Amino acid sequence: MSKGYLLAAAQYPVGELADWDAFEDKLSSWCREAAARQAKLLVFPEYASMELASLLGPALRADLHGQIAAMQDLLPRWRALHARLARELGAYILAGSFPVREDGGYRNRAWLFGPEGSADFQDKQMMTRFEREQWGIGAGKGLKLFDTALGRIGICTCYDIEFPLIARTLVEAGAELLLAPSCTDTLAGYHRVRIGAQARALENQCYVVQAPLVGEAPWSPAVDVNIGAAGIYTPVDRGHPDDGVLASGRLDEPGWVYARIDTASLDAVRRSGQVFNHRDWPLQPPADTLVSRISMP
Repeated sequence: MSKGYLLAAAQYPVGELADWDAFEDKLSSWCREAAARQAKLLVFPEYASMELASLLGPALRADLHGQIAAMQDLLPRWRALHARLARELGAYILAGSFPVREDGGYRNRAWLFGPEGSADFQDKQMMTRFEREQWGIGAGKGLKLFDTALGRIGICTCYDIEFPLIARTLVEAGAELLLAPSCTDTLAGYHRVRIGAQARALENQCYVVQAPLVGEAPWSPAVDVNIGAAGIYTPVDRGHPDDGVLASGRLDEPGWVYARIDTASLDAVRRSGQVFNHRDWPLQPPADTLVSRISMP
């Protein structure tokens, strides 16, 4: 019987970097710490890459749009570093998402790097008001299912996990684990993502992992305040925690949150659980069902 594998979700602190070597040392140290614990999947937060903007001059640091344009020159080196660490450590790494220029605009892109040298990305689908109205970052096109040696993985970046149909589409395609890297600047924002993550785990009877950016970066107009705690969430049924929380971190405290997950357990709960949320999804009234309005004066 499968015993699963150890997963690590980062409460990653945004920092002000002296130079590229400082970033490389920081990321390498974080990854090696998790790998030393035998973690096979390392999940970094949404927009963790934005600390690279601290390497730019003062004028670009303060320029909300200019900084992501300038960061494009760092992208090849950033990707190469993550790819090397995944190979060296024999682990999958979901890198902190990076705003990537494409088709005349920008996408919030999360890359998954594999230990055998593979890499691909998922673009965020649902944009927050800040991304859409102030930052000019647009929605990506399409969803991807990552078929890995650890199982089938989907990525729902931050706001995406608050929308049931995105997660459901991935689960119906075969996803057993949903990764929800996040970046929220209020306690309410953190809880919105957490509540969404737990709801998706409940209704799809799957695992969901939240990994937040934490700390303050007063020099950055994009990630100046970051609040959250990492969590690994499960179905709320037999064989899993009664509250659906397999592991959770302390709010805003940098560090890894670890949990051992076993996707084989999902088959059991979907087959013989107390309830069948996953199976019963199609029994819901369709969206176009006529709603009768009842007057009760």
